Amino acid sequence: MAPGKFLRQETRRHLRIGKRRKKSQTWRRPKGRHSKMRKKRKSYPVSPGVGYKSPKNEAGKIFGLTPVLISNIKELGKLNKNSAVIIARKVGARKKIDIIKKADEMKLKILNVKSGVKQHEAK
Repeated sequence: MAPGKFLRQETRRHLRIGKRRKKSQTWRRPKGRHSKMRKKRKSYPVSPGVGYKSPKNEAGKIFGLTPVLISNIKELGKLNKNSAVIIARKVGARKKIDIIKKADEMKLKILNVKSGVKQHEAK
């Protein structure tokens, strides 16, 4: 289990609740009468609790950078080194290429660079 990822009970066993289906693995509280996971038995998957929360100054960061949603080049100019760029979904491929080039010049990390641009650049 990856750190910070809490899986639903029995996702490894049944197809309908998550085996080979990432969408169905989302956390649900174990409620069964004899549930070992609910009883917090050793060697069973862990449940979310107070002790797993990240510190306030680190909360929401990705790779130690604060993610910022960008929809045009003007917004890119306002960012600093501690920011990570997420290009908005509504931005088209042509403008997305311009934003990527400008972000590379500014040495900013783009978190969703692979979404549909590589095919467009190859043409």
